[in-house]
Formats: sequence, structure tokens, C-alpha cells
Amino acid sequence: MPGRRSPNTVILVSALWLTLFYNFHYFSELLAFYPPRPSNAAFLISVGGLQFALTLLLLSPFCVRPLLKPVMSVLFLGTALSAYFMDCYGVIIDQEMIRNILQTQAEESLDLLSIKLLIYLVLLGILPTAWLMFTPVQRAGFLVELKARLRLTALALVGIVVIIMTFYASYAPFFREHKLVRYYSNPLYPIYSLVKFTDSNLHVPGNAIAPLGTDARIPFDDEDRELIIMVVGETARADHFSLNDYTRQTNPLLQQENLFNFTHFSACGTSTAISVPCIFSILNRENFSVQQARHMENLLDVLKHAGVNVLWRDNNSSSKGVADRVIYQNYRDPDINPSCDIECRDEGMLAGLQEYIDAQSSGDILIVLHQMGNHGPAYYKRYPRSFEAFTPACQSNELQLCTAQEIDNAYDNALRYTDYFLAKTIRLLKDNAQHFETAMLYVSDHGESLGEHGVYLHGLPYRIAPRSQTSVPALLWLSENFSHVDRDSVGRKTGRKFSHDHLFHTVLGLFEIQSEVYDASMDILSAS
Repeated sequence: MPGRRSPNTVILVSALWLTLFYNFHYFSELLAFYPPRPSNAAFLISVGGLQFALTLLLLSPFCVRPLLKPVMSVLFLGTALSAYFMDCYGVIIDQEMIRNILQTQAEESLDLLSIKLLIYLVLLGILPTAWLMFTPVQRAGFLVELKARLRLTALALVGIVVIIMTFYASYAPFFREHKLVRYYSNPLYPIYSLVKFTDSNLHVPGNAIAPLGTDARIPFDDEDRELIIMVVGETARADHFSLNDYTRQTNPLLQQENLFNFTHFSACGTSTAISVPCIFSILNRENFSVQQARHMENLLDVLKHAGVNVLWRDNNSSSKGVADRVIYQNYRDPDINPSCDIECRDEGMLAGLQEYIDAQSSGDILIVLHQMGNHGPAYYKRYPRSFEAFTPACQSNELQLCTAQEIDNAYDNALRYTDYFLAKTIRLLKDNAQHFETAMLYVSDHGESLGEHGVYLHGLPYRIAPRSQTSVPALLWLSENFSHVDRDSVGRKTGRKFSHDHLFHTVLGLFEIQSEVYDASMDILSAS
């Protein structure tokens, strides 16, 4: 049929297009490990050939007329988005990044919009999709299309085998030592991650929630009531806290408080979707999974079993399922949060807390405050203008348009606002020290990359994530009457290595809760 393209031709052109124009970060990472020289030129060319052959193998099942256009249209658009975030932020699209994407709310998505993103979508998404839609495709019978598909698959397989066998001496160390490069293969790794994510979420238990710590109780001889505020920070990295010897003054108010500052504290994950449920889970990082945690009770449930009054206030995206069975209040709503300008501020979560505390006539109290904190990339939105101590601050969500200094300025300004928020939280607790033993426990969910080695934001796979994404600040403030904690013992531990894994048992210890699930060896404040 004149003017019509065969499905094989469309797939071949699409695979070539995807290989050449959606893998800039993949090839730049490759060249960083293998600088071009005559001795490796053939191998570098073969990597491009292998990428093309693997993409062709991926697309070959869709080489049938009913599937071709709809599947390829979705693939062009999705791969364009992947290319943008890989090229501009160094993001890896793995299972957990897919989970983050699915849990991202509309307000957070707005921070990611930019002219550059629109250009990527137009050039790499909409234009090839338009070409595809306006390209007439030949009709053929089932057997003809099946044979064509098998020929295409065979061509791709032969190409893969020939390339790897020809350059086996180079590919053996490449596959073994340079996983980071392969993580940027687009669309191969994002699709592989999507398949794994889908598979892991299909094989999950039913809706039943496994009970945990139902034996939890507060000792009968404990007559003092505890009031503890646990602040879950967002995207704060330990090395930008002046309390941790950062050269800039990012903690001017907290440095005036008598704090325990844990200087070697590691996050459970590199994203909110992992770290927040992991913080409150009895599972350790090594055996933690979101699916398993979703179907078992957590720290808040154990506290409820012991009679503790639990309140969760959120100025972030959500509790990630942690607070599903306790009182939950959304403070991203300006009808509730009294401190809103261009967005709702963390300090608004403190409004009305005294009334809540006064209304609890009996029992201990835990209040969890989930911050917006330093959520990127629009760090300049995370603080009121009065906190802009470091200038000029990056005023864009396209971090590549700003200098490293401007990015640091905006990020550090947001940390100064967290400093103010935490100091204000401590003042609230001091005001209640006559009637309670009060404490504030602060820990960030994960850190952040600020452009080091071309990587921005967070969410890299934990095994390759830099310390900037895994090392987080952790602080504890105790009122003078908090009698059951040995301050000297805790002071000697502040330089030890701790992690989110310790928080489950540390919070139980703060409330003096007795339960079979409590492990004193994992309690940071235990005298043991």
C-alpha cells in the first residue's frame, strides 16, 4: 500500500528515536566512566547499539496494528518525562520513585512545572506522538503480523548477543561495576521498575491489619503525665545544620536550647514514601517494605493500646498511611491553618495545640507534626521572606538555572525557618512543664542533594545514594522535670551511630511503656 508504513518500520524508527534523544544523561554517565579515546571508541559505539537493540526488543511485542499507536504514544510521553527528570535533576526512576510519583499531590506537582519541562514534553513527547498518529500503518493478517513481530524480535536478540559477545571483555566489568550508569537507561530501567512495582503491589495481603503491642501499658506507679511532640522534618540534611558545625548559622535559636544533638543519624530511606512509614514501623531498614508495613500496626497503634492520646498534624503530603487509625488533621488547608501566604506554613500546626492539650483530662499525649520543611525544588517557597538571611537565593524550581551558592542560600533560609518552628515548639512545651514531663523529638525523613555531582533532590536508590540524602539531623529536648532519662548517659551517646530504626523503641521508652515489642537495646535513651 503506497504511503503506508509497516508496523516493523514504525517500531524501528521509534526505537532509534528513543535511543538517540532520550538518553543524554545515560550517555553522559557512561562517558564519565569511559572517557572517549581510540582504544574504547568501538565499545562506546556498541553501547549505543546495545541500547537500540534492547529498546527494539522491548517494543517488538507491540508490533501489531491495534496496539502500536496507543502503546507508543504513552511510551513517548512517559519517556519524555523520565528524560527531563534524569537530565535536569539526576533522578533515577526506580520502584520507590514510582511510588513517590503516585503519591505526589497536585500542589507538590506545581513546584515541578517549568518552561524546560514543557519543551521536553513538546519535543520528545507531543511531536513524536503526532508523527505516530499521522503515520498510516499497513494492515495485514494475523499470521503476517505475527511473522513480522517474530522477525523483529529475532533481529533484536541477535543484535544483543553479537554485541555482548564481541565486546564481552568490556561488558563484564561494565555490568558488574557500573550499575549507576544502567539505572539511567531510558525507557528500559523505568519500565523495568514499573513492572517490579506493579508486581510487588499485586502480591500483597488483604485489608487485614496485623495487631502489634496489644499488651502495651504504662506502669501503675508512673504518676507523671508525659507530653511529647515528635516533629518529622522534610528534606533536611545534617551537614547544613550549624549545630553540626556547618559554617553558616542555620540554627541560631536552637543553639540557645539545652539539646541532645545526635550527630551521626541515618535515614531509613531517601524518600518520604519510604522513610515516614519506616520511622513508625517496628521493621528495620534491612527488612522494611511498604507493603508489609501497610498491613501491620505501627508505633502510634502501640501507644494507643497503652492509653496514650495521639494526634497527627500534617503540613506535608500525607502520613503515608501511618496515621490512618489516629486523629489526623490536614494543615495544608488554609481554612484550618492560620499561617498561610503563598503556602501554608509549618508554624500554623502549633495553632490551637494548647486547647487540644488542655482538653485531654487524662493520659499521656503524643503530638506528631509533619513538616513541609525543605521540600524541593522550590526551596524559596518554604519560608516567609523575613527569614531570607542568605542572599541572593535561588527563586526558581529549575535549579540548573541557579548557581550553587544561590541554591544553598534558599535551602539554608528554609532551615532557619525550621529552626524558628522548632524553637517555638519548645516554648509551647516549656509552658506546659508544670503539668507534664515534656519533650520534643525532631528527626528529618531524609536528606537532599543540592547539585553535587550533577544530582539534585532525593530518592536515589539507597545503595548508591550519597550521604547528603541519607544523613539527617536528629534532636531531643527534655524539660527539667523529665525524670526517668539519665541525661549524662544520653550525652555520652550523641556521637554514636543511630538511625530511624531506633525511633520506635526510643519513643516507647520516653513514655515508659512496657510491652513485649519494646527492645531496650534499640532505645537511644536506655541506660543499657
